Amino acid sequence: MKTIKQIADELGVTKQAIRYWLNKTGATKENGNLLVNENGHLLVSLSAESAIKTAILENERQAFTGKQVVNGNAQFTTEPNGSLREMVELLKQENEFLKGQIEIKDEQIRSMTSAVEAQAKSIMAESVMDVQQKMLEDGQTKKGFFKRLFNRGR
Repeated sequence: MKTIKQIADELGVTKQAIRYWLNKTGATKENGNLLVNENGHLLVSLSAESAIKTAILENERQAFTGKQVVNGNAQFTTEPNGSLREMVELLKQENEFLKGQIEIKDEQIRSMTSAVEAQAKSIMAESVMDVQQKMLEDGQTKKGFFKRLFNRGR
């Protein structure tokens, strides 16, 4: 069970909106959909929470699309923010734009990857050369040390 505030935060609406929908769906303390906890907070049952979420989401969907459900059948009405075709066209345009952006980003990633690979190869080659040089220097030092050690008396 959740508080009214938790449900409001989850749905991005005010606590007053949740209280409105609680009244509208008929949730009361008497029918067991609302309880008061020891802190004095009003808790909403899972069934009432589900009914509220469904009602709010359906209300928002109707406001956005102009869709009205009558007896289980969806009917489209005139939309306050333009026609459904205009919205679909805008979404298609946005989709094409975003696809183009993704292609650009993919190309940038490929070029950055190749640059990083080239840099890694260069660093690896330098490291190998440094190790080889160090080994040669160490070998000469040791050879010189033994040479000095064994050629002392001569």
